[in-house]
Amino acid sequence: MQKWALAGAAALLMAGCASPAPQNLGDDMVASCGAEDLQNLIEQPKAVLETMRFSQRIRVITPGMAVTMDFAPNRLNIHVSDAGIITALRCG
Repeated sequence: MQKWALAGAAALLMAGCASPAPQNLGDDMVASCGAEDLQNLIEQPKAVLETMRFSQRIRVITPGMAVTMDFAPNRLNIHVSDAGIITALRCG
């Protein structure tokens, strides 16, 4: 009996780690953070961001950083490597 309870608890914990299903965005929720226009920043040092002004909300994400899983179509997520190099720009 105890084995089954432990196995059930483990299954529930693992289910909590699963990625959420992608959401179907309506026409008014299409990602609009401007990431497609800033792809030239990829492979640039993070310091270049200090010289820029953004009209949208931004979030700089580093490896191992905890981030929320909420989707904000107008928020620009800037992914930076351990070496301080911009590796990706995505809406969300």
